[in-house]
Amino acid sequence: MDRRTFLHAGAVAGAASLLGPLAQAAAPGAAAAGKAPAAQSGASAPGAAEPPARPNIIWVFGDQHRAQALSCMGDPNLSTPHLDRLATDGLHFPSAVSVFPLCCPFRGSLLTGRYPHHCVPGHEYPLPPGTPTIVDPLKKAGYHTGYFGKWHLDGWHERDGRAAMHIVPPERRFGFDEWTGYENNNSQYDSWVHGSEGDKAFHYRLPGYETDCLTDLLIKYIKARAKDTADGRARPFFAVLSVQPPHDPYIAPPEYMARHNPAQLVMRPNVPPVARVVDQARREYAGACAMIENLDFNIGRIRQALAETGLAQNTYILFFSDHGDMHGSHGQFRKTSPYEESLRIPFILSGGPSVYQVKRGRSTAPINTVDIAPTTLGLAGLPKPASMEGTDYSPQFLQGRQPKDDPDSAFVESVVPTGHGDSVDRPWRGIVTRDGWKYVCFEGQPWMLFNLNEDPYELANLAYNTKFRGPRKGLHDRLAAWIEKTGDKFELPKMA
Repeated sequence: MDRRTFLHAGAVAGAASLLGPLAQAAAPGAAAAGKAPAAQSGASAPGAAEPPARPNIIWVFGDQHRAQALSCMGDPNLSTPHLDRLATDGLHFPSAVSVFPLCCPFRGSLLTGRYPHHCVPGHEYPLPPGTPTIVDPLKKAGYHTGYFGKWHLDGWHERDGRAAMHIVPPERRFGFDEWTGYENNNSQYDSWVHGSEGDKAFHYRLPGYETDCLTDLLIKYIKARAKDTADGRARPFFAVLSVQPPHDPYIAPPEYMARHNPAQLVMRPNVPPVARVVDQARREYAGACAMIENLDFNIGRIRQALAETGLAQNTYILFFSDHGDMHGSHGQFRKTSPYEESLRIPFILSGGPSVYQVKRGRSTAPINTVDIAPTTLGLAGLPKPASMEGTDYSPQFLQGRQPKDDPDSAFVESVVPTGHGDSVDRPWRGIVTRDGWKYVCFEGQPWMLFNLNEDPYELANLAYNTKFRGPRKGLHDRLAAWIEKTGDKFELPKMA
């Protein structure tokens, strides 16, 4: 669909879902809109309308934000106080991974709970029409749903024109009640969004820096849902904020850029002392740090809006990223690699009721992309649909629930490589285990074996060291089991 057809399309359709049954064990209610003290105490304000029994849930995620790039993870180059507090207030998963460290496959798996080889296998591949997503069970349960920001699931090819000008047809927005987004855009001060349909269709340029402006839209949505509650029309909501930063180009507002001098950065020990690599890594990572600090600031804005509207203690926040960024480690840049800097993502589950009803701290679970949708449904008190392949990790966070049969490892993959420079140009499959091992294969060829407990920077590849034949065989068999379990067709090497 082109922009002109979109903006002049015919009738407007859209019926709201009816409020579904209440959760068996829902989070306590928050106060009515605008009652921040009640939000902090957990009590409803006198005379306030009752909030929805099911909790509200917000996803916030950036693009190309590696797990290590938080001050609570020990990165000395940046300060992320709002995300650090989010992690302290909630459950932090420092071992979280991207199932396929590439934008489109991650997003397909995120919404569907399915592995990339079953939904979106590569860059600029569309999410197949009719694919069940997390939106379906949430709307059946009465949730209002909103999406704001980067989509990248419509299969638009940049060779055919700028993706920011491509209009995602309403039927390709997979059922979100409110959708304001764009297919793809790599220009943070020239970001265009569109939404609605028919006479209400719009397409406009955001008036400032992308992350700030998209956060404005989410906050407006939060205030609208709070007003619904105050007016006696309470419904739980599920909202998604998907921003392009800290994806390249590494540009942030000047006040954030001014904080980071490339020459003063502390680079990771696995960035090789090659002049062209170090120069590029320093220059780009300085910008990325500025972008992450701006994203952190906007996390603070979101939490403040929830407190001011009285929704904070009935709202869970899940913060994560689609994948990491190598930033010169092992001489590589960007993504698609199974090295730690590309594969690991931040994952924080926070918000909700008092400390007595949720668990806080750190989890060693290698939570995977396919687990995010089932976990979200678990937080809402909803069962995982049969179509989803991931694990519900909500019992790790909610008091009174016991984890059951959590996987000992996470299965990761690159199905259709992009072939971009300074990365990996062939398909691979691998696993990362809860006890700190990583094993990765090319088709017919072992590639990586790391004991991350003693070698967190992956400097000693043990894949061809016969001293580690035992761990290699065990990990190989576990990877083979994952491939069989997920119906993958990848050909592993023959191992004695």
